[in-house]
Amino acid sequence: MTTIAILGTGNMGSGLANRLAGKANLVIGSRTPEAGQLTYADAVAKADIVVLALPYDAALEAAKTLNLAGKTVVDMTNPVKADYSGLQLGHTTSAAEELQKLAPSANIVKAFNTIFAGLFAAPASETQAVPVFVAGNDEAAVDAVADLARTAGFAVENAGTLDAARLIEPVGMLNIRFGFGLGRGTSIAPTWLKLAA
Repeated sequence: MTTIAILGTGNMGSGLANRLAGKANLVIGSRTPEAGQLTYADAVAKADIVVLALPYDAALEAAKTLNLAGKTVVDMTNPVKADYSGLQLGHTTSAAEELQKLAPSANIVKAFNTIFAGLFAAPASETQAVPVFVAGNDEAAVDAVADLARTAGFAVENAGTLDAARLIEPVGMLNIRFGFGLGRGTSIAPTWLKLAA
């Protein structure tokens, strides 16, 4: 059975872990492990899929210091500025591509960055039409992350190769602006509709 390591015990990591509990073989990695948790390095060593449920700068550090070779690595980050006024980078590169540069032997897949943590607390029946936008250069890795997203109770939109993260990350920032800057709250998510011809 595929083992999934979730690095980070904040709202995103905990929310995804709750959605996957009982449906996947999970290990939880923490910077300061408590009972039932592992260090980041020990969690990665046990995993086939590693989820970076970390802020962007912490994800960069993880990519630099952990042995991610051969792993499918899910990048959930939005590289937001400290004041949340926008993204640190974009359009000519992305957080996902910067992580790939730091961990060239890993298969980085962008996913979950347009999902607010609060959606993980909703019943899965209410989120099955909410898309997780997925992008990566390795087809098998993308398929594995798409399966993970469906198992967690979401729909999937495959956006193609990893450079699509340059487009997906601004969608995440737009959702943050709607949720916080425009007061719409965190029970919202972007969707993608195909109308009948």
